[in-house]
Amino acid sequence: MTRGPALPASGAWRARILGWVSSARWQAWASAFPLTRPFARRASRRVFDLCAGFVYSQVLLAVMRLRLLEHLADGPQSADAIAAALELPTDSTDRLLSAAGALDLLRHRRDGRWDIGPLGMALVGREDFRVLFEHNLLLYRDLADPVALLRAGRRDDTALARFWPYALNATPDAVPADAAAAYSAVMAASQPQVAAEALAAYDVARHRRLLDLGGGEGVFLREAAARAPALQLHLFDLPAVAARGEAHLTEAGLGGRLTVTGGDFFRGPLPTGADLVSLVRVLHDHDDEPVEGLLRRVHDVLPPGGRVLVVEPMAGIPGAEAVGEAYFALYLLAMGSGRARTPAELAGMLVRAGFANIRIHPVRSPIRTGVITATKPI
Repeated sequence: MTRGPALPASGAWRARILGWVSSARWQAWASAFPLTRPFARRASRRVFDLCAGFVYSQVLLAVMRLRLLEHLADGPQSADAIAAALELPTDSTDRLLSAAGALDLLRHRRDGRWDIGPLGMALVGREDFRVLFEHNLLLYRDLADPVALLRAGRRDDTALARFWPYALNATPDAVPADAAAAYSAVMAASQPQVAAEALAAYDVARHRRLLDLGGGEGVFLREAAARAPALQLHLFDLPAVAARGEAHLTEAGLGGRLTVTGGDFFRGPLPTGADLVSLVRVLHDHDDEPVEGLLRRVHDVLPPGGRVLVVEPMAGIPGAEAVGEAYFALYLLAMGSGRARTPAELAGMLVRAGFANIRIHPVRSPIRTGVITATKPI
């Protein structure tokens, strides 16, 4: 995970190296010497980016909240035209445009007008990203004093714990409908990309009936149904959420293939009859003991040869370490439940639950999600 040379574990050389590298004199020399200059400048830039990351995220949020990229979708505009369209003061507009340009969200053309930049192109009209950026404000609130959060450990009074009431609620099936609607909308907004990633990695058309545990508003089932026209669908979630999922899937014309069950999959009985059970962004929300119990119960209701499909962000993924070990580690601490697990940890849990033939499927975007399947032995 760590890049660059390692320090000696102890001894005089460790102290000497730390003294050199942290000294202002050495850093000035390294920044000037031709062979070390690129590395010194890159390290300095990375350190500053860590310091300024919150500011960068708020520039992005402002761009998305103001729908600036959509304003530029029909063509470049002058700063004055953008200021008028966004109803911002000229000075504020200039600052925002320059900041977004520096982050490659926008591009400043030679004729003086502003256009969509290379990173901005991927964000035009993306409601799922806008919802995610808005949702992160809750996380930032909980991280206002990160040391206090780390010292306190698991809490039930954080902004994220209140937003996801099922995680710590002793009776999650009693979660109010308005609370369920709020978190279900956030999940649904980001689910299509996750579903597309998972369904590209694993062909659900080989199965007869799919039970989606914690299926929310039915996004994964809807996408699976489009890829497998003969697949029967079963959604299971808390009663208030399951009702929303049933309405959305019926509206999508899938009522004839659909069964919906409301309940608590940690405590109540799980439906039988499916030869594929999906857990899409479910396990990482919960601690090890309930997850191990849930996987055993999934194993029990599957027929011999049936499979479980685990889809969620994972830790220890090369190239995506910061997502699992930094973002989700602190996010789930603030939420008060769960952790991102490595594929090996999930595989171990599946084996202990009785599954075999554990397979980690390659995905196109490991930053977004990982995919694991396991089979109940015949």
